[in-house]
Amino acid sequence: MAKRPTKNTSGRGQRDLTVKVKTARGRKLSSTKWLQRQLNDPYVKRAKADGYRGRAAYKILELDDKYRFLVPGARVVDLGCAPGGWCQVAVKRVNALGDRKGKEQGYVLGIDLQEVEPIAGADLYQLDFMEDDADQQVRQWLGASADVVMSDMAASASGHKQTDHLRIIALCEAAAYFAFDVLNEGGTFVAKVLAGGAEGDLQKILKTRFAKVANVKPPASRSDSSEKFVVATGFKG
Repeated sequence: MAKRPTKNTSGRGQRDLTVKVKTARGRKLSSTKWLQRQLNDPYVKRAKADGYRGRAAYKILELDDKYRFLVPGARVVDLGCAPGGWCQVAVKRVNALGDRKGKEQGYVLGIDLQEVEPIAGADLYQLDFMEDDADQQVRQWLGASADVVMSDMAASASGHKQTDHLRIIALCEAAAYFAFDVLNEGGTFVAKVLAGGAEGDLQKILKTRFAKVANVKPPASRSDSSEKFVVATGFKG
């Protein structure tokens, strides 16, 4: 159970106080630390206040603030979209609801292995993007090619750091090849990777297919996490 923070009655500047989590029978120390981190994470608090489904929404917000790929009118495919935070951001930025007068209306399509709760302005489908005809199905749903393919997917953790690194790189490579099949010329690919040494081949592949490839760790990524994001712009077709 979480211990309630002491109320600030000093009258001085207000600030968030640290929430401490008591150990509980049957709960591992790692779980207690994770819970305490969640309760004190400012991005988790902001996500709740802003109506996003998770703190990951701020990662794509910060990446888009820098690279400007979620523009009004863009057609976006979000791979592994659950729980939907990235789709929520994309809907607003590409004007998928058409509520920004004078701006072109975009389209957001999210796919995931599991069913995802509906999001206004996004079409969500259950689909394995690695199935043979998945790219054709996605193009059919889009009615055209995509302007952006983005992925915040992570492979199931094994507990072995190097194995997990190789798994997520393989997943990112699969997402990249999917993007090659559905992107417009000039399009953008954004995906999560883990630093660990095996991402060099992925970088080589992307650099042959895109005009620019950047590796970024947005502020919303936790400092103790090895995750970073590759942002590849200017797809050569």
